Amino acid sequence: QVQLVESGGGLVQAGGSLRLSCAASGSIIRINNMGWYRQAPGKQRELVAVITSGNNTNYADSVKGRFTISRDNAKNTVYLQMNSLKPEDTAVYYCNADGIRRAVVSLNVFNSWGHGTQVTVSS
Repeated sequence: QVQLVESGGGLVQAGGSLRLSCAASGSIIRINNMGWYRQAPGKQRELVAVITSGNNTNYADSVKGRFTISRDNAKNTVYLQMNSLKPEDTAVYYCNADGIRRAVVSLNVFNSWGHGTQVTVSS
């Protein structure tokens, strides 16, 4: 099993910044993509940003120029630096990762989610 644990959420005023972290642990052989998703009340979960093993990145149009995703492969950790936050960024933010893990007698693919961290932006 691969576990993801997010941290760094909280309450911030509009225009402020937060940095989210997500650490992966378990029998990890390789992590391919790591990403952040968010879900606001009454809405579907949506992609915020994703980073590949080659450090290619992709962002939702709504966060381009304000959010930056990065990763530390030595720590199996992905970060999301969020600047110029807006009230519409309020949501539960979830970390996601996929890759290869060590099973008992073989290697298996994994796609894991964290439990989420609340980000609230006040106006």
